[in-house]
Amino acid sequence: MTTRYGWVKWVVILGFLTVVLVVSNLVMFVVDTTEYAVVTQFGRVVQTILKPGLYWKLPEPIQTVQRYDNRMQIYEAGQVEFLTKDKKSVLTDFYGSWKIKDPLEFMKAVKDKVGAEGRLSDVFSSTLGMQFGRFDLSDLVNTNAAQMKLHDMLTQVTLECNRKAAEYGIEVVNVELRTLNFPEKNRLSVFGRMKAEREQIARKYRSEGSEEAAKLRAEAKKEEKQILSQAYKNAEILRGEGDAESIRVYAQAFQKDPEFYKFVRTLAVYDKIIDDKTTVVFPADSDLLRFLGQKQQSAAKPETSMKEKDGVK
Repeated sequence: MTTRYGWVKWVVILGFLTVVLVVSNLVMFVVDTTEYAVVTQFGRVVQTILKPGLYWKLPEPIQTVQRYDNRMQIYEAGQVEFLTKDKKSVLTDFYGSWKIKDPLEFMKAVKDKVGAEGRLSDVFSSTLGMQFGRFDLSDLVNTNAAQMKLHDMLTQVTLECNRKAAEYGIEVVNVELRTLNFPEKNRLSVFGRMKAEREQIARKYRSEGSEEAAKLRAEAKKEEKQILSQAYKNAEILRGEGDAESIRVYAQAFQKDPEFYKFVRTLAVYDKIIDDKTTVVFPADSDLLRFLGQKQQSAAKPETSMKEKDGVK
């Protein structure tokens, strides 16, 4: 009898615990650190929970819990075509990072993630299209970092998308481009234009190089002329000094023995103008014929005089 009462006691206890557990599951719920929760009563919001923990509610269907992921999420758009300010068609593949900021507004405006991405698609596409229309293609694709404005454009896109998405309870963290390309139909013409621009730059560099080379050659020629001019000047100075010395020596020789000097100078002239093939016609009274017409002994007189001079010396 006692044993039977013991079993009944344990059955009652287990039944009570079961009831408590079931009731607890109906009225208690846990909010994780990765989520927000909104408690509704017959469709009317009664509580918004932003912090993790253990909470109470009335059993369903009186009150229900809507859970929303509060972590960062990525929206991928795929390839979309836009038009730049200078009417260039570009093909982009972009993505946006977003998260739920206000779960109550999110629930009212978009319901769930599918609805959120539908709204974000419109927000991202319209904002990017507007911003692409404010910049030329050269502002977005350029080898000169100082002229690049792509980062500024994407920063402005993020701010504008965040402002528009705020009414849906969404915070847009950033918008980035995976690729920025040209449509296939425009790619060849764009590459041809880029090639022509590079050739123009190359011609400019070659022209500048030719101009610099011409300047260097002109400076070299100028320096050459200066060097040659200075050398000619120095040569003329030396030649003048040599002529002056020569005249001085001739003058000294002439002063010592004028007749002998004239004789030596005449012989030097003979040596320059007369050889075995020369025929010269002079007047009979020419000074050059003065020594040629004399007799052998007369011609020897200056020689004797020269020897005497040597003996004196």
